[in-house]
Amino acid sequence: MARTLLLLAVLAAIAAASGSAAGIDDDLDRLIVGGWEPIRDVSEPHIQELGSWAVAQHARLATDRLRFLRVTRGEEQVVAGMNYCLFVDAQDAAGRSAPYVAVVYEQSWTNTRELTSFEPVAN
Repeated sequence: MARTLLLLAVLAAIAAASGSAAGIDDDLDRLIVGGWEPIRDVSEPHIQELGSWAVAQHARLATDRLRFLRVTRGEEQVVAGMNYCLFVDAQDAAGRSAPYVAVVYEQSWTNTRELTSFEPVAN
């Protein structure tokens, strides 16, 4: 029992020391599998392209003929790839714009991209 407690204490000390001594980068700290984190810069071209792609995928299946305007905010989640929850502004055929939320799954190393959901933002 004492041996197990000593081992746990040593492991905890090593983990604490390596985390602070190594100066872990903030970007690596936020990449916790399963946790949703805000996207820091939604103006990044890849994020805007994902939003445009999500609207285009939705438009292929729907009759509202939405046109992508921009991603306004979002969150990302590390899984076996990446989930993105994107808040997008889109415009219908009559010129009315409205916010939507799109969830996109992407696995870059297999060139996989799926639109998981696309819904109007609830008021």
